[in-house]
Parts: sequence; C-alpha cells; structure tokens
Amino acid sequence: MAAEAISEGRTGGDFWDGVRLSMPVVVASAPFAVLFGALAVDNGFSVLEAFLMSAMIYGGASQMVGIELFGQHVAPWLVVLSIFAVNFRHVLYSAGIGRRIAHWPVLQQALGYFILTDPQYAIAEARAESGRPVGFVWYLGLGLPVYVFWVIESGLGAVFGKMIPDTHALGIDFLLPIYFLGLVLGFRKRPLWAPVVVASAVASIIAYRTVGSPWHISIGAVAGILLAVILPPHHSGVGKRP
Repeated sequence: MAAEAISEGRTGGDFWDGVRLSMPVVVASAPFAVLFGALAVDNGFSVLEAFLMSAMIYGGASQMVGIELFGQHVAPWLVVLSIFAVNFRHVLYSAGIGRRIAHWPVLQQALGYFILTDPQYAIAEARAESGRPVGFVWYLGLGLPVYVFWVIESGLGAVFGKMIPDTHALGIDFLLPIYFLGLVLGFRKRPLWAPVVVASAVASIIAYRTVGSPWHISIGAVAGILLAVILPPHHSGVGKRP
C-alpha cells in the first residue's frame, strides 16, 4: 500500500513538473495562437474552421502558411508541399524523440508524436541527456497545456480578431523567438554545437533571401545536419584528454 502511494505521488509530481515547464511556452505562443485565429477569419475561414484547424492539425507556423496560401487561391498541391516544407523539421524531431519513448505503448507514442513541438522536443531531449527518464505522464504534463491553450486561444482570436491590436507594433511576436533562442543555447555544450548552429542560421538566411519562405526552415535544418554528418564530433575538442 505504501509503495502504491509513493508511486501515485511520483506520477502526480511528474505531471505537474511537466506543466510547470510548459508555462513559458504557453505564454510565449499565446500571441501567435490569437493572431492565427484572427488571420484565419480574415482569409475566409469560419470561427469553427479556425478552431478545428488548430485542434486537428496543431501545426503552428504551418497553419499560418496554410491560411495565407488558402487566401490566395493557390493550387492544393502547392499548399500541401509548402506546409510539408515548414513541418519537415518534425520528421527529424520524431526520429530523435523516438528512441526516448520507444518503451511506451503504441497509443501513448501516437499521442506523444501528435503533441510534439519544438520546445517539447528540446526539453524532453535535455531531460533524457541528464539521465532522467522521459515518462509518458511527465511528457503529457509538458505538452497538453500548450495544446489546450493553443486551441482555445485560436478560437478566441477567431471570435475577437477585429479587436486585437497589431502584435508587431507591440513587439509581442518577439517572445517566441527569444524562447527558442534559449532552448538552442541549452544545447551549447554538445559537440559541434556552434558550427552546426552557424551553418543552419547562414543557410536559412540565404534561403530566405533567395528561395523565400517557408523553404528556408527546412533548408537551414538540412544544412546543419549535413555539417554534423561531415564533421565527426571529436573535431569539436569535446571529450579529449589533456
């Protein structure tokens, strides 16, 4: 009985630990969720359609790209291809996180992949590297609040979009990039961190100026991966004995 009580206490503690870590993501992504709802309605979506798009696709930046292309009456195949370009990084995230959650039941893994986001991957990977297990309850506590608030705030944006001030003028849209920068810096002790980040950033900037959005995201990611493959980790000097 005592062992069961301890186990239940740890489970509840793991969930709330995840919730606590999710709060910065909830705050940082709120302006984008509201903005998405407002833009969706401006581009001809109904409030229900905007709400369902967030609930079923849950793609963040790819949702923004999708509604902009829908509003321009672009060919469906081009819309799908553009959204794939934005979300290609999630293929890499899934491959990375898969080794951490392979012991979960299939349905739990499916839910884990559905709520997988950039910060979800980064925080889970950092936890695994610190030697702590990535349990389903902790992972759910980390990802579920972000998903729930994203859907609700998208709906609020769709309903009250006309009353929302310009987020660019207020500078609110800069919250999420700052948070992502903090996540990237959290991996700075990894071998080849600096050259991979620089290569990805340079390639992404060049692609943005030449090819355009949203392709710069995938091109930047591929450039970083290629550099990491070409240069073995021991070139960074990490782990060498004096």
